Amino acid sequence: MQSSQTWIQALFYLALITVSLYLLQFFILSDRLMVSHHKVILKKHPHFPLRFNSDGTFKILQVNFQIHFRALKVADMHYGTGLTRCRDVLSSEFEWCSDLNTTSFLKRMIDAEKPDFIAFTGDNIFGSSTNDAAESLFKAFAPAMAARLPWAAVLGNHDQESTMTREELMSFISLMDYSVSQPNPPTIPPTHIDGFGNYDLKVRGPPGSHLANQTILNLFFLDSGDRALVHGFKTYGWIKESQLTWLRTASKGRNEETNQSEPPPSLAFFHIPIPEIRSGPFREIFGQYHEQVACSIVNPGVLKTLVSMGDVKAVFIGHDHLNDFCGNLDGIWFCYGGGFGYHGYGRAGWARRGRVIVAELKKGKNDWMGVERIKTWKRIDDKMLTKFDDQILWTSG
Repeated sequence: MQSSQTWIQALFYLALITVSLYLLQFFILSDRLMVSHHKVILKKHPHFPLRFNSDGTFKILQVNFQIHFRALKVADMHYGTGLTRCRDVLSSEFEWCSDLNTTSFLKRMIDAEKPDFIAFTGDNIFGSSTNDAAESLFKAFAPAMAARLPWAAVLGNHDQESTMTREELMSFISLMDYSVSQPNPPTIPPTHIDGFGNYDLKVRGPPGSHLANQTILNLFFLDSGDRALVHGFKTYGWIKESQLTWLRTASKGRNEETNQSEPPPSLAFFHIPIPEIRSGPFREIFGQYHEQVACSIVNPGVLKTLVSMGDVKAVFIGHDHLNDFCGNLDGIWFCYGGGFGYHGYGRAGWARRGRVIVAELKKGKNDWMGVERIKTWKRIDDKMLTKFDDQILWTSG
């Protein structure tokens, strides 16, 4: 009898709990607890690791929103909302000119050059011109994602002026389709690195070659900051000692990893120029020097660090839209991309432009033998996408 009562009580309590949970869900949580039937969307990844093509080429496009290794570098796009008006264009162009001109220029550059990789060197969006940083980022990087190309970005001094911090921006960018950007590199043991967007990418040899599993080119990305106050003076940001420490360690690790007599060449990408670009003197200069270099009043020793490392052959920067020159400082080339985006400042009648960087492999008797030379050129946004200023930056041996 007692056992029977125990079972009845247990069933009663179970029913009471079930009804209570149902009522809780129905009356209190029904508008909050919803089962979604939407398909989960995952990030689309590029073919990785980065590698040279079977013809010995790899091309980079630099965008300053502003073997043959091809890449497209985009610098200072200053993207707004998509319909934001252009700055510093001819009066005859103003009525029909907007951010969409920047998008069109990037698409045309991708179609013309067919790069293997795109490097966005900061001021990707003009933060003060948009109230939705995420939406502007999607629109700014849309052509790279549509082309299914691997791409990477660093931040400039305007990106964080909207609805995201620099940390949030780099985290968001790293999660976008085909992006190989990183907020910061993992280090063992964990160490603090100033800024967000310090990372390195390996480029391996062509498929099927004896270099297929070897790093033969390094790409370093650094956060040069935004603005700072130094002894009461306003100035631009700079690369900190913690970043240079990481850079030296990463370079040394890459060189030891390859186990070659000569370290593989490296390229570096960041936004704000170093003070030596303003003070010089340059060994050589190639291209147009149209405006005073805007940099920090603090000199953290970036040039000294790069020279001591020995593997960085060229650095690609943005920030100063009217400069598109390459200048040689102590054996390292520092190259501007030139203003790319139409919402960033420019000069009426001076066409927007982008830079292409190419690394070529040396052909041996039976196989490729490592990077032989690195060269660059630019294109302007005219009807022909006119190519100009072909230049060899570095040759092996």
